[in-house]
Amino acid sequence: MRGPWRGSVLGVMLLVLVGACGDPESAPQPVPPPAPRPMATTHQNAAPSPSPSTSPASSPSPSPFPTPARDLSVVYLGDSLAMENQTVLGQELRRTLGAAYTSAPYSGTTLCDYLEGTGARSLVPDADKAAALVRRERPDVVVLQFWGNAWGYTPCMDGITYDASRERYLDRYAADAARLTEQIAAAGGERRPRIVWVLQGPDPITPERVELVNGLYRAQAAATGDALADAGRVVSGAGARYTWVGHLPCTDDERADPAYCTDPAKGLTALHRDDDYLHFCLAPTTSTPRPCPVRSPGVLRMAREITRAVGAVR
Repeated sequence: MRGPWRGSVLGVMLLVLVGACGDPESAPQPVPPPAPRPMATTHQNAAPSPSPSTSPASSPSPSPFPTPARDLSVVYLGDSLAMENQTVLGQELRRTLGAAYTSAPYSGTTLCDYLEGTGARSLVPDADKAAALVRRERPDVVVLQFWGNAWGYTPCMDGITYDASRERYLDRYAADAARLTEQIAAAGGERRPRIVWVLQGPDPITPERVELVNGLYRAQAAATGDALADAGRVVSGAGARYTWVGHLPCTDDERADPAYCTDPAKGLTALHRDDDYLHFCLAPTTSTPRPCPVRSPGVLRMAREITRAVGAVR
C-alpha cells in the first residue's frame, strides 16, 4: 500500500485504535499503564445462548458439527478482535459443540500481556493471565487470537514496533509465542490443553505484516503439536488471502438473512464499517471496549471457523 491512500488509512486506523483497540480506558499510555477495566473480562461458562430471534449477534442458521464424546471446555484470549467476537464465538461453541466457555480478551494487547511475570507492564491483570486461567478453568482448548498490534501500545513490548524494526518485532513476537505456549503447558500439567492459534485477516496498512505474523503462528503450532484456525481466510477474497477487502459475496446462509447480506441487490455483504478498516463489528467503536452488539457477517464468519477448528482438535 503506497501513496496518499495509505496515509489517510493510517490516520483513520490510529484514531480507531486509540478508541477501541488500544488501552481499555482510552488512548494507550506510556509506562506505567492504566489498570484495565474489569468489564474487559467476560466469563461465560454458564450463560445460556441468546435466542436467535432476539440476539443481535445470533447466527442465521445452524452448521452441522459432531457431538463431542465428553464435555469440552474452551478458554478464549486475545485483543480487540477477540473482544468483539467473544459473545458470538461463545454462542457457536455452545450450540455446535456443547462447550463450556470462558473468554478474557483485552483490547490493545499483544501476546506478552498474557504472560505471567509482566506485572505492572501488562494490560492484563494477574488473574486473567493465560496460565492463571488454565489453572483455574482446566480447559481442554485455549484459543489465542492476536492481530499483532504493532504500534507500541502495550508497555510489555518495550517499545518494539513493526515500522521501526521489522526483525526485532518478529523476533519478539516469536519468542513471546513460544513462552506463552510453555506457560500454558506448564499450567495444564498432565492435562495440557491444546492451543488453537487464530490466523488473522488482511492488514490494510502493512499487508505483509499479517502474513509474517501468521507464519509465526504456523511455526509455533507445528513445533508443539497445536492447531490453527484460519479465520482470516473467511474474511479474505478468493485467491487473495492477504489483500484487504471491504465486501465479499454473501454466503447462502447470509442470503437467507438480510441482516447478514447487507447489499442483497449486488449479492455482497460488508465486512467493515467505512470508518474502521480493521474491526469486523458493524457498530461504531467506543472508548469502552465491548462485545459486538449488532449482527456482523465478519464476526460470525470468523467465529464459525474458530469453532470448526476447535471441533477438529477434539
